[in-house]
Amino acid sequence: MNDKQLLFPYFQPILSVASGKIIGYEAQARQYDAKGKVISAGRLFASPKIDAKQRTDWDRLVRRQALEKFAELNGGSFLALNISAAWIDNLQHLKASPTLKMLEELAIDRQRIIIEINDANADIAKLREIVKHYRKQGLRVALDDFGAGASQFERVLAIHPDIIKIDLRLYRKASKGGVASDIVHMLTRLGARTGCQIICEGVESDDDFLFGLTCGAQYMQGYLFSAAEPEFKPETLYELHIASLRGKFFRQSVARVEKSIAAANNTYALMYRLKEALQGDFNLNELAKWNFTQSNIARFYMCDNQGKQISPNFNFTENCWFTDPRKIGFNWSWRPYFYELLALEQCEEAHGIVTSERYRDFDTDLFCKTLALRLDAERILLADIVVDY
Repeated sequence: MNDKQLLFPYFQPILSVASGKIIGYEAQARQYDAKGKVISAGRLFASPKIDAKQRTDWDRLVRRQALEKFAELNGGSFLALNISAAWIDNLQHLKASPTLKMLEELAIDRQRIIIEINDANADIAKLREIVKHYRKQGLRVALDDFGAGASQFERVLAIHPDIIKIDLRLYRKASKGGVASDIVHMLTRLGARTGCQIICEGVESDDDFLFGLTCGAQYMQGYLFSAAEPEFKPETLYELHIASLRGKFFRQSVARVEKSIAAANNTYALMYRLKEALQGDFNLNELAKWNFTQSNIARFYMCDNQGKQISPNFNFTENCWFTDPRKIGFNWSWRPYFYELLALEQCEEAHGIVTSERYRDFDTDLFCKTLALRLDAERILLADIVVDY
């Protein structure tokens, strides 16, 4: 069996959330096992028993086959090619890229090619140079398996990728919530701020897809739609499926936001009622009769205009209030919700309550937001509320 029969490319579609169309493919290396079944060639390329040069030659062979097949595909779809960052280190001359030579020979528009760089064990300086060269030649660059290694953010800073593909293992964990979910949301915010597009790969269920939408991912890839297969597909094949999922997400999101707005309105009403009560002497036992349980207000306290806390924390738990004086004298002027409130007042655009971003509270280990409201000319009312993860 020759090398072409031993190794060959399959293609997994990548879909646009907005259009529902297949907008590209990732080329993946395949081989036959002892029983003639098609399997991933990943282990072959990772095997230390095989000479590095041989593995590199095989990788380029599969890449050549993928490009030859892609050259026959009409339209504007792209092809993503996996290239090990460690193998880039083996190039004697950065400008002597075999991939660029293949593209020239096959007359493929370079704007339709994405170089997916995987493997974090690469020389950053050399990686930066090869990426710069790829871009000069019209290629886009993606970071593959993002989240799988400790040096990932260093690579983001070094090469400013056009695309980040979230690592399958991180994505699977993230779809179940927890810290991994926060990391994925952080990545999509990073993408939005830097113009970097996010592909969620490993999407295997409707819930995976819906989670990707909550993160703001533009593209999806995974078995929910198709495994890697030998042939390309009609670009509209999954359009109705994705439209149905978008509709489900839309309905769920509207219901969730309506519930959130109702809860926020209840909390805001209590904040204004609390403001009135704090204009004079107040009784914590009387406050316990209010509807604080449904508002999720965990505590409130007061600061002066310089951010210094001038009251104890008034904590609410198990339908009772108690005071905690340990934070008296702390200064919170550096917190965004505090200086934003004062800045709005200076601009005469104060609209009542200012709300912070979500954070983990050190005392309770719960996720909270802080609400800030002008109490009077000298004091500001702050309240911490517990929010969903």
